[in-house]
Amino acid sequence: MCSSSTLILLNIAVGGRVRYEFADCVLDTESYQLQRFGTAVPVEPQVFELLSLLVENAGKLVSKDKIIERVWDGRIVSEATISARINAARTAVGDNGKSQAVIRTVQRRGLELVAPVETDCNETSPAGTAKRTQTIHFVRSEDGTSIAYARSGDGSPVVRAGHFLTHLEKDWSSPVWGPYLKELSSRYSLIRYDQRGTGLSEAELKGTRIEDYVADLKAVVDAAGLETFPLVASSQGVPISIVFAAAYPERVSRLVLYGGFAQGRARRDHQYANDEANALMALIRSGWGKPDSPFMVAFTSVFCPGASKEEMDNMVEIQLASTSAENAATIRAAFDQFDVSACLPQVRVPTLIIHANGDAVHPVTQGRWLASEIPGAEFLQVESNNHVYLPSDPAWRQIVDAQLEFLSREPGR
Repeated sequence: MCSSSTLILLNIAVGGRVRYEFADCVLDTESYQLQRFGTAVPVEPQVFELLSLLVENAGKLVSKDKIIERVWDGRIVSEATISARINAARTAVGDNGKSQAVIRTVQRRGLELVAPVETDCNETSPAGTAKRTQTIHFVRSEDGTSIAYARSGDGSPVVRAGHFLTHLEKDWSSPVWGPYLKELSSRYSLIRYDQRGTGLSEAELKGTRIEDYVADLKAVVDAAGLETFPLVASSQGVPISIVFAAAYPERVSRLVLYGGFAQGRARRDHQYANDEANALMALIRSGWGKPDSPFMVAFTSVFCPGASKEEMDNMVEIQLASTSAENAATIRAAFDQFDVSACLPQVRVPTLIIHANGDAVHPVTQGRWLASEIPGAEFLQVESNNHVYLPSDPAWRQIVDAQLEFLSREPGR
């Protein structure tokens, strides 16, 4: 498990000017200026773009293809040109190819900014008060995968397990997820993370077993210094949280599970043949992030049939930002194989299970099964056809209030 010295900290606010501070340097995206030791360092536009790309992805490997796409708009350039810009970037920040204390080269893979980065966001709200911020950190999971996690709000901690389709930065200002995240952050210190292969976490999928996802959750709570905490989960985060709670009962004080399942579709539906699964994967690969594709039409009708246009547009935006089509298909196929039914009787913490009666992704029968097999679990069925709970849905307030009430209870209740 990584120590705290491996963490990289960024302070993120919604919108406004951003100043990245690292090593002896400040990179200001508004003034388009790099300073070192308080003195402006002249750099070519391509070098500035390269540095901007690296600080935006601090602690993560940035491939040569991504560098070419950002710095040269995808045009073909020579290796000598690329090397010249990298050398110029290193010189500008006081680094060199031998020490690589700021910019590390991974042979045949890409570059990584390894110096700790702190971001100062200066915009204030119209009333003049500072906007609520979140801090974003990185930690390495058991297999070395870089996992991004965020902390927002004050008070006692609440952990929200990662699930499909998240992006720590975009979710914060999202009309779909933002209101819920800010509700929790107004009462608690909220810890949440992007699952492996998605969002700000490492894009490469080194493993997709449920044990890998549980290890990611453990890495995050260990890095955040949490001993005991309530754990909130939705959809695919539910089986991961169940395994974690069964394995580490002393660490989870409460469980809130929404729209979850014990058995993935391939495990619970014996008629879910390989050809049907392959057809779904083909739809994902061909239509990921395309508003009018057959996949998006199917996605809307199944995941969130009640979504407003704004909410649907935002879901498409998050799809594109969260992961690639290939990763999405791989992750979805892995979730379909999850089966945590044997762990249910081992969960010995107060548990609230919420499920929409019209959920077409994971049917309400899965929620009832969870409630019947987890000792002492409470079950709340809400009137909704949405798998993703949407602020525009009349059931949204009921879902959020039920979670907040359950989390606020005294121990033993």
